[in-house]
This record gives sequence, structure tokens and C-alpha cells, in this order.
Amino acid sequence: MLESLKQTVLEANLALRDSALVILTWGNASAIDRERGIVAIKPSGVSYDAMTRDSIVLVDMDGNVVEGTLRPSSDTPTHLALYRCFPQIGGVVHTHSTYAVAWAQACRPIPNIGTTHADTFHADIPCTREMTPEEISEGYERFTGDVISECFKDMNPLHTPGALVRHHGPFTWGETAAKAVENAVILEEVARMAWLTYSLNPSVMMNPDLIEKHYSRKHGKDAYYGQK
Repeated sequence: MLESLKQTVLEANLALRDSALVILTWGNASAIDRERGIVAIKPSGVSYDAMTRDSIVLVDMDGNVVEGTLRPSSDTPTHLALYRCFPQIGGVVHTHSTYAVAWAQACRPIPNIGTTHADTFHADIPCTREMTPEEISEGYERFTGDVISECFKDMNPLHTPGALVRHHGPFTWGETAAKAVENAVILEEVARMAWLTYSLNPSVMMNPDLIEKHYSRKHGKDAYYGQK
């Protein structure tokens, strides 16, 4: 069932490993078949080196396993919450990449202070609010998705395709699982660049005209970066 979706998710998870965004069993990638309402996701606690297509777990939008012998990622409720909140997306990625986690643990958004950031993320990459004791105890992973979605009440999730969960780490997404992985790679790199920049000049500000120029060169109807 949905062998191509499972293969896509296997490749996305292996790409996280190959991009050095994950170590051990940290992190996960998923993709959704919107027509069927089925999500394919990494199994919980399984080594990337041991994963095969048959390891990938299929769940419905309520989190019920519909195919697979392994337990799905413990972050599955977060992925499902993001798919419900952001109907434009087709893939979700979570990592514990070093620099992004550092910003999350510092409880700070990653500021848009350079053109590299602005090429992919139109705004600062937000950091979620503190979760309440009730949210942590009664549905931690589901509420993790909800606090992410709160950050995008006035933002387009495809224009800034990622967020930091306070004290935890980054989630990214995209139209496909592969795009979500690409956004995770970029998020980690701009997190590193911002950390280095603030070490040199903590009061730096970005030119808003440059943000608009660099974002619009790659996105929207007037984009002209790359080939047709």
C-alpha cells in the first residue's frame, strides 16, 4: 500500500542522515497522501542505517496505524497537527541539528539578518511560546504542533517554512518531503550564520528592501532565479 509514498519518506529520512542533520535516531521525516488522508513516517527509535521501505509506518489522520509492524515516531501527533493546520504542505521534518537547537534552547527566533536567510525564509524563523503544564502532561506532541501553528496566524507557512519549538528544536515543512528536508538544511545553516554574525555584531539589522528582493527573486510570479 502506497509504496511510492513510503519510498519517498525513506529517502527523506536518509537524506537527513546524509546531510548530517541527525545522529543516532534523533529526528524524523514524513509525507502525506492528501487524497487518502494517510501519512507515512519514520518508525520510532529505529536506526537510519537499519531502515528500509518496509520500516516506514502508515497512519491515518487520527494517528492509527494502517500499515506497518513498527511503532510510528513519537512525534507523529506533531506532524499530524501540522498537516491539519497547514493544508498547503506535503512533507514535515524534525531534527535536533546543533545551531537550530541552540536558538531554540535560548528561546530566541532566528533573525532574518542576511540574504541567505531571505532567499528561503521571508521572515524571522519564529520560536514558539512556553507550553503550559497541562499541554505538556495531557498531549505533549499534539500541542507541540498547535504551538507551532500559533506562530503562523499572521504568516504564510510556505513563505517561512519552519519554526523552533522552545527548549526543543526545529520543525520544517514544504510542498514535498524532499523540500522539507531542503528547508531543514537551510534552516540549520542560517542558524549557524546568525550565531556567528551576532558574535561579531549583536546589534546588526537587515535592510528590509534586501529581504523583499532576495525572497521575490526565488518565489512568486516574478521570480527569475534559476532556469525555467
